[in-house]
Amino acid sequence: MRNLLFKISFDGSSFHGWQIQNDLRTVQGDLKNAFYELTKEDVTINGCSRTDAGVHAKEYRFNVKTNSTIPCDSFPVALMTKLTPEILVVSCEEVPIDFNAQFDCESKEYEYIFLNTKNLSPFMYKKVCHYKFRELDVELLNDACQHFLGEHDFSAFCASGATVQSKVRTIYSASVRRENDLVIFKVRGNGFLYNMVRIMAGTLLYVAEGKIKAVEIPDIIKSGDRSKAGITAIPDGLYLNKVFYGSEMNEDKT
Repeated sequence: MRNLLFKISFDGSSFHGWQIQNDLRTVQGDLKNAFYELTKEDVTINGCSRTDAGVHAKEYRFNVKTNSTIPCDSFPVALMTKLTPEILVVSCEEVPIDFNAQFDCESKEYEYIFLNTKNLSPFMYKKVCHYKFRELDVELLNDACQHFLGEHDFSAFCASGATVQSKVRTIYSASVRRENDLVIFKVRGNGFLYNMVRIMAGTLLYVAEGKIKAVEIPDIIKSGDRSKAGITAIPDGLYLNKVFYGSEMNEDKT
């Protein structure tokens, strides 16, 4: 028995999220089917995180325990012969048998991408959050997102219905930058609650529109009141950007 860790990227536009659901197409479901076609094994796909419908991943990790003898350097190409182009298998490596892509993950980094221009490019449809109402003040938003840093109870930034007992999370870094017409919010933390990054992004939009002052964000966090934060931004602009394990945590968190 081998335990293999895969790195993939995927376009979430065509999927109903990561997790397998009856009669709905999901990333986990496509991967499970591809493994069966390739190896004839009914494997368990252990993903590093759940992603919602429409959410993308530049880097996603999952592990699989398998009896297959396919070499790691050949596995990505072999697996992609059973997948559609929305999923790219980037790499495969063998890891200890007790490794779990979810529970051994030490931090994750997300990006939320706004297209800040009058017209939505047809090539970016379902890939960004189109914001056409005004030019976003990147300096203002970069200053605002610094209030997310540190360990906090993020109940005010969690969708209702979340079942986790503790809503305390630690945010290591947060920034907003502009790349031509794209405004990109990047945030890294030890974990994220249901819709947390999308609510953060929606709160930054409220700051941009003057509905919330940047200096009010600490009080919103302390309140634990979801109604005081901004909207839940649409899933189209959200990307899981990077997943960190072990020695990678020794890298600078900026």
